[in-house]
Amino acid sequence: MITIVDYGMGNLRSVEKALEKVGAKVTVSRDPDDVRRAERIVLPGVGAFGDAMHNLEKRGLVEVIKAEVAAGKPFLGICLGLDLLFEESDEHGVHAGLGLLPGRVELLPTELKIPQIGWNQVAIRKESKLLEGIPDGSSFYFVHSYAVVPELESDILCTTEYGCTFVSAVERGNIAAFQFHPEKSSSLGLTILENFAK
Repeated sequence: MITIVDYGMGNLRSVEKALEKVGAKVTVSRDPDDVRRAERIVLPGVGAFGDAMHNLEKRGLVEVIKAEVAAGKPFLGICLGLDLLFEESDEHGVHAGLGLLPGRVELLPTELKIPQIGWNQVAIRKESKLLEGIPDGSSFYFVHSYAVVPELESDILCTTEYGCTFVSAVERGNIAAFQFHPEKSSSLGLTILENFAK
């Protein structure tokens, strides 16, 4: 069973429907016990970093997520769910994140329009089972103003160009996360979700 973490921010239904479409058994829950029982965890999200961390803490989900990920449970972050993995964000002040990966979240350093909304290509930086069947240079759907800056080069899975080069996906062990929305990215996005479900 895949548990999608409901902390009051994000397009839960579209992620749930996309995972169901690739044959996964899915539940959406804000109950820490459901996250403990899950075989895999998905943390989606749309909105502000500080609000997201506040909501996770209020629902008793921060320590549960950290513990389950530390125990080796497969974890997938989507959009804000990627940002939250890192130590801190400077979105509307400085806020502490989950700290599962070293690094921070910063405003996209670009002269181009922010937020970036629409399709953009990803350059694959290392091999990953999650990207099986995904050609290098494939396009996915983005909606974001901030980007992660990992401390470790080895955590970078994909990069993307948008007036600058930014990190659009990370992976380390059982942790993976994407800045783009696989659930809104047509058949290639579904391929990523199917790879995660398997």
